[in-house]
Amino acid sequence: MHKRPLLLNFLLAAGVSMAVAVPATAQQETGEEAFAKARNAMIAELAEDPAARRIEPQSYDLTLVVFTDYQCPFCRQMHPRLTALAMEDGNVRIVFKDWAIFGQPSIEAARRALAAKYQGKDQAFDDALMQIQGKLSSEKIRAAADQAGVDWQRLESDLKSHGKEIDAALARADRQAGMLGISGTPAMFVGPYLVAGALPPEQLRQAVAIARQYPNGNAPEAR
Repeated sequence: MHKRPLLLNFLLAAGVSMAVAVPATAQQETGEEAFAKARNAMIAELAEDPAARRIEPQSYDLTLVVFTDYQCPFCRQMHPRLTALAMEDGNVRIVFKDWAIFGQPSIEAARRALAAKYQGKDQAFDDALMQIQGKLSSEKIRAAADQAGVDWQRLESDLKSHGKEIDAALARADRQAGMLGISGTPAMFVGPYLVAGALPPEQLRQAVAIARQYPNGNAPEAR
């Protein structure tokens, strides 16, 4: 069935942009409330993905959704900054979406990282994978698994028994990135605002502050 085209809506605010995919006629038909509803629904779909890894405190007032690839050098730069933000802030939830766009090694790493969730090692494996230097290889992925304490035989078994769910999660991330017009990694939603590229720690904190001050996506345009 043919779907109506999607529009991307951008709002610049202190170097941060908001990008939301909504039906082309949504704003014309029902105005700002429908637009906000569509935006919030899309972000909720991203944030509540059951397959996604997350750093989640007991209470939080802001969610970051990060599209990432294990072979992306800028994702490797951002990873410790994001984990440091989670520790120092204490009130943000960070959701990681595996968007494997750098070839077969990225897909292999992402599939194994997702499979590690079934033995409770997904975050430790994620940290180890993000410490790999240079191009990924099966040998480096296996070494990262050993570093993270992953049971490799269990991982192989979970890849087989949960393969459909794992592949669906990767396909879902690819579909969502396409709908949102995301063209590379890292890309992340800080609340309703889309930030492309690796941010220095101070700019990351500024993005968090903007999202808290303007949680409805209505930050004034930068002048």
